Amino acid sequence: MRRAGSVFALVAGALLASVSATAPATAAPSNGEVTVFQTEIQPVTTYENPVGCNKLPLGSHVLVNRTDKPVKVYGDPFCLTPSLTVQPGHGAHVDPTSGSFSA
Repeated sequence: MRRAGSVFALVAGALLASVSATAPATAAPSNGEVTVFQTEIQPVTTYENPVGCNKLPLGSHVLVNRTDKPVKVYGDPFCLTPSLTVQPGHGAHVDPTSGSFSA
């Protein structure tokens, strides 16, 4: 049992180290906005000068990057899975159930 706990601690430490290595602690905000379309009966959700990881609203359909920097779109709410990069002035379809983006 002691060995299993040591292996778990080692794996958890490696995961935390990889997350902190890929996400800068003091990311500068993007100038502009990210807009997210959900449905025709809902207003567009707007993120002004986004920074860090942002969970997308339930039912999101399309994300449009109107900032001056690339935005990464993820299939999970914590910005941990592999991502798709959306360049400024472009858009992408997003996961309607649990996606997120980072700027």
